[in-house]
Amino acid sequence: MGQTQDGKQFRPSDWAERLCGVMSCFRPEGSGGSKAHLQYSPYVRPTFINNVRSVVVSEALRTIEPLAYHFVINFAKDNNLQIIDACILPEPPAEQAGKPG
Repeated sequence: MGQTQDGKQFRPSDWAERLCGVMSCFRPEGSGGSKAHLQYSPYVRPTFINNVRSVVVSEALRTIEPLAYHFVINFAKDNNLQIIDACILPEPPAEQAGKPG
């Protein structure tokens, strides 16, 4: 979540989109097509949780690419961000997939 352990908002304000952009190449084989570079990975997506800019990381990323998974987790830890274990969230509608909100 884009809040530090002491409740301060994490900056810059577009941190989630930047992080998800870096992770956009991690996707299921054969997905994305010619415009895959313009879409977020289905394993790492920006979202809002309780009006706080956040990043949802699928547990599947740990199996597919452990180094990428640990990169995201360590980013959160290194920046003292709150980490929440959550249930599976629904996929975004197709027309919103890959578009920052």
